[in-house]
Amino acid sequence: MLSASAPIVLLLHGGLDDLSGKTGLAMLRYRSGPIVAVIDPAFAGADLKATTGIDRAVPVVPDMAAALAYGPEVAVVGLAPSGGRLPEGMRADVRAALQAGLSLASGLHGRLADDPEFAAIPLRPGQWIWDLRQEPDGLEVATARAAALPGRRLLAVGSDMAVGKMSACLELQAEAQRRGLDARFVGTGQAGILIAGTGVALDAVRVDYAAGAVEAAVLAAAAGAGPQTLVLVEGQGSLGHPGSTATLPLLRGSQPTDLLLVHRAGQTHVRTRPGAAPVPIAPLPELIGALESLAALGRPDGLRPRVRAVALNTARLSTAAATAALLATAAETGLPCADPVRQGAAPLLDALVAV
Repeated sequence: MLSASAPIVLLLHGGLDDLSGKTGLAMLRYRSGPIVAVIDPAFAGADLKATTGIDRAVPVVPDMAAALAYGPEVAVVGLAPSGGRLPEGMRADVRAALQAGLSLASGLHGRLADDPEFAAIPLRPGQWIWDLRQEPDGLEVATARAAALPGRRLLAVGSDMAVGKMSACLELQAEAQRRGLDARFVGTGQAGILIAGTGVALDAVRVDYAAGAVEAAVLAAAAGAGPQTLVLVEGQGSLGHPGSTATLPLLRGSQPTDLLLVHRAGQTHVRTRPGAAPVPIAPLPELIGALESLAALGRPDGLRPRVRAVALNTARLSTAAATAALLATAAETGLPCADPVRQGAAPLLDALVAV
């Protein structure tokens, strides 16, 4: 629904240097289409690269009135605040965007199209509000149809939530496309969907239809695919997290041919809410064995997908410490290991295409 060519303005409001703005920051790093302005009153006039490390020439402005001078067509809510509701301080900019004729995209849990204030603003022809975190219409229970697709399907699986599964897939896609390969990305979370323009918000789908929703998204992404096509499916959650149920429907719906394990270097326990009992992350070889066993079940083709490589998130480490962690993880798992953001995804793609 969000065209790759549509010029957008990101509403971040305090999220430019905070985890609540991770959706917008991911778009700044990976969206190929034009981002003409970022709205963040706390950083108006700041240099984006100096503030975020993202090398993209985008002005940071204080409000929607200033952003309109750059010609956006779509306003995107780039925050993922606790509770999933639109911050009160952002309402004026959303209202101004709609009144100016901009379309609106949001990955919040709260539906902006149902908000009485915004619903009262008449939309112009071609203007829309896209609340992407909702269950698609016409879903069915999965029937393993993706197993019959040509080409390869790689699913990113994590040792925990928020370890970099989306980034690993997008870096792999960029590297594959640099090599002239047909590589397609399936977004399954709000940031991935806003970057790709399509996908399915898995956390908005009833559990009985979750695998079917993934299956439908993968089939749509693979339309017209050939034997050399690589479909990269964004992972969510983790088998090892007590609050996560996302990995199994992703395995069933995508029917992957290959797996990529994503892990944060040095992390020993999954991250849960304060006060919760600590849950250790299983040794990576044990986790890999469990993932491969589960991926082999519920298939019509008898295939046993393998973890082909480890994408190691070393963002919190020095260069020397990152190098040591990569070597240690490769030795522990016996698999190729690289940080796709820090080093590039070439070693990971090499491990996949060598099979």
